[in-house]
Amino acid sequence: MSTAVLTKIRIREGVWEGMLSGPETVPALMVTHLEAPVEGMSVTKDGDAWRVSVPIPSHAISDGVQTFLIKEAASGETLASFALAAGEPLSEDLRAEVDLLRAELDLLKRAFRRHCVETGA
Repeated sequence: MSTAVLTKIRIREGVWEGMLSGPETVPALMVTHLEAPVEGMSVTKDGDAWRVSVPIPSHAISDGVQTFLIKEAASGETLASFALAAGEPLSEDLRAEVDLLRAELDLLKRAFRRHCVETGA
């Protein structure tokens, strides 16, 4: 389990931005959308942390919920996720809800494991 913590800052002008704390050296990260890699991510040093920028490809913006996962390349552990919702109301789209729940569950599992390590539980 990683000690890296990736925190969302914002989505602005089609770019997701976050801060990664923990690693001393440049972390190897990857971004996926529909299990395919997303190109163009940048990781730059910003004080004691790393600024992570993920350009959202225009082809990924479409009706429904589009979920992106940011993972450690070596372990495949999900550090963060974000979703875009567009188009018709999604209240009846069960697949979109399941997709969001899976991404959120990955984040919750990671936070719970980190809590257990920190508290010795």
